[in-house]
Amino acid sequence: MTKAKPSGASGARLSLQAHAKDNVATLLDEQVECTTIASGLAIDQGIPFGHKVALCQIADGGEVIKYGVVIGHATSAIGQGEHVHVHNIA
Repeated sequence: MTKAKPSGASGARLSLQAHAKDNVATLLDEQVECTTIASGLAIDQGIPFGHKVALCQIADGGEVIKYGVVIGHATSAIGQGEHVHVHNIA
């Protein structure tokens, strides 16, 4: 695992990028009102604990990579900072 980002005073969400090649991070807290992660990336508000957020743009049909492996493909374009879950990957 490479990046566990603490929330702390900045009010940023705690996230985990498990592998350097990942294009998603997993959110590890319940601060659904927060709209940034510790790296400064702006994210959608309301993403639940344990769900993924896109670290970069993912094209329609593009690979979703977590743990350094492809876990699915985008069923529509996913913008940087957007919620990534069963509604937009297959």
